[in-house]
Amino acid sequence: MMKVTRRILGIDPGLTRTGYGVVHREGARVMLDEGGVIATSTSQTLADRIHEITSEVRSLIAEWRPEVMVIEQIFSLGKNPKSAILVAHVRGALLATARAADIQVRHYKPTQIKKLLTGNGRANKEQMQEVVRAELRLREVPRPHDVADALAIALCHLHTRWSDLDAA
Repeated sequence: MMKVTRRILGIDPGLTRTGYGVVHREGARVMLDEGGVIATSTSQTLADRIHEITSEVRSLIAEWRPEVMVIEQIFSLGKNPKSAILVAHVRGALLATARAADIQVRHYKPTQIKKLLTGNGRANKEQMQEVVRAELRLREVPRPHDVADALAIALCHLHTRWSDLDAA
């Protein structure tokens, strides 16, 4: 059995839905461990929603023991400042969660992720879902898009940070 290396937890932060994806490498192959969405209800308080998200992420960290958590940066402050501020609350709590677990954190802009995986920094959701499906050898594209986005972030990091180490 080949040794599992370089486990990554990708996070697409959101207050209503936070997508997550855990991937690892076995030799040259990228393998999916788990992907999903942490959903919260608008009937909950902001504090309760953030607590729910961070509790679920703590459980993922405990189960999968990733070497790094990669998270998407906020990009839509100008278009919808209220939404961006709410996502910033989630991001901050997730950063603190990772730090408490002594896990490295890396950040990527949506355009960086899209450019690296598709060659086009303005790729649409469907293109991103298809790239993730193909790279992870899945039968269907990951849905909802929050899961595909989280997996794309993890794949971006894997290619960006560790391809240099593999060449050494």
